[in-house]
Amino acid sequence: MLYFVRLGTFGFGGPIALAGYMQRDLVEQWGWVTPKQYKDGLALAQLAPGPLAAQLAIYFGWLRAGVLGATAVGLAFILPSFVMVLGLSVLYVEYGGLPWMRSAFYGVGAAVIAIIARSAVKLAGMTLSRDFLLWAVFGVNAVVTGWTETEIVWVFLLSGVVVMLIRAPPRSSGRGLLFGIAGLPDWLVSGLHGPAAAGTLWMIVWYFAEAGAVIFGSGLAIVPFLHGGVVERFGWLTERQFLDAIAVAMITPGPVVITVAFIGYLVAGPLGGSLAGIAVFLPVYLFTVLGAPYYHRFADNRQIRAFVDGVTAAAAGAIAGAGYVLGRRAITDLPTVAIALGTLVLLGQKRIPEPLLILLAGVAGLLLGSSVAES
Repeated sequence: MLYFVRLGTFGFGGPIALAGYMQRDLVEQWGWVTPKQYKDGLALAQLAPGPLAAQLAIYFGWLRAGVLGATAVGLAFILPSFVMVLGLSVLYVEYGGLPWMRSAFYGVGAAVIAIIARSAVKLAGMTLSRDFLLWAVFGVNAVVTGWTETEIVWVFLLSGVVVMLIRAPPRSSGRGLLFGIAGLPDWLVSGLHGPAAAGTLWMIVWYFAEAGAVIFGSGLAIVPFLHGGVVERFGWLTERQFLDAIAVAMITPGPVVITVAFIGYLVAGPLGGSLAGIAVFLPVYLFTVLGAPYYHRFADNRQIRAFVDGVTAAAAGAIAGAGYVLGRRAITDLPTVAIALGTLVLLGQKRIPEPLLILLAGVAGLLLGSSVAES
């Protein structure tokens, strides 16, 4: 458990890097997990929705001590980044109006767009290869997301179904919980716009649980889904605030989806941030704990694998579309173009971690001065 606390505290680099750390430490160095168990866990994490690294960690906890082990490891891995994000949320709400902070996020926003664009390219290269069908799914989802400025869930899931039907068509076999906030102190549910209503808290729980249940592929796959709801549908955050939320997730260790805690805090204070974090990881936990005992029954199912391939291609396309949508707001002048291009160049230097690039972009924003941040 202490290992996963440390990994959650210092584990930068995204899901692939975190999975690599677990292989190095748990398999090669300490022998706590066999190579076969590692491969099985990685395959399960790829088949189920949710952030890959968190699923893999929860699976290893389940291997060691069942449901209790999965629960303990999940909390140990997620809590450090959750606490960091909540701390940054407090500072953002308290000091977000200061010129220096607006200037910093002016630069950070451009860098985030570059990272999103590169992630879409990498995910497409890793998962689509030369498969024309998957590239078509990628293109459709990129265009739909860019055109509508939101991720349409039924198109996302339909992509998986289409690929499944083409590649592995199934054979015909012939066979109120009440939630009230009365009596709670205002500070517990107060975000950017004052105390949140009970209905808003319910919506936070439902919406972020839905997000955790439908994201596949890279952790950034949650970005277009969240943008469609948080900015377009509910109007909880502005475009700039949403980009800031993604940036906060990138400069902290752990899974990128922890950005929901920042969003929840801005909408409904500490309770909103906590509910958002719990909601987005609950489907991940349940899929892993409930699916692990039966994994071998469906691991080689052609229909399931085809569905996952289709949804992963859709996720890559949605990330590309979201990058276009957000880029129109974040890259607005020559300085932001320069920051975005500089970030892309530095991303090619594999020794430079993404959090450091985000911080450098923030420094560049500060040096450019608070006046440019007003745009």
